[in-house]
Amino acid sequence: MAQELVQAIADLNEKEAVALTRSLLEKGVSPLEVLDDCRAAMQIVGERFESKQAFIPELIFAGEILKQITEIVKPYLQREATAGKKLGKVVIGTVQGDIHDIGKNIVVFMLEINGFDVTDLGVDVPAERFVQAVKENGAGIVGLSGFLTVAYEPMKQTVQALRSAVPEVKIMIGGGPINEQIREYTGADAWGKNAVDAVVIAKQWVGA
Repeated sequence: MAQELVQAIADLNEKEAVALTRSLLEKGVSPLEVLDDCRAAMQIVGERFESKQAFIPELIFAGEILKQITEIVKPYLQREATAGKKLGKVVIGTVQGDIHDIGKNIVVFMLEINGFDVTDLGVDVPAERFVQAVKENGAGIVGLSGFLTVAYEPMKQTVQALRSAVPEVKIMIGGGPINEQIREYTGADAWGKNAVDAVVIAKQWVGA
């Protein structure tokens, strides 16, 4: 892990974070490692937000920094990606009551370049929209994103709605505070700590 990059993002040092990202990639550091550093930094920002050491403007600015880094990383990721037929369909979104989309967007990008057909429902998505999307496009996998603890209950309600309407669908959850305990609480099939985990889980489910 590049601690300097993690700290630069967490401290909202935009110029340093962008410069460090370019430097790391030019030195041959894996773009996936850079994204993992971003995840670690956003975890710090999220914890500061929840403990009232940071507020909405800081959260938004951190997101803007991460968007810049994602654009820098994309070409490097695309070089590593393998082309081919679609492996499967995924419906993904941030659950109702949560408007964070940075981590979700990275997961969407990673799934797409790894061969999945992804339907992104956006943020603040009610359970019935997930159910409707799965029924419409026949997706076999659903990804539920949530960055704050308030996302736990909507996640659980969404899992229950999906289990009732489309019991065959596989459900993964992810986001800053998500862990195995939250997976058990929500009833999801799996959880991932980052975009790489999401890809690994999705590939396992489709047998790729």
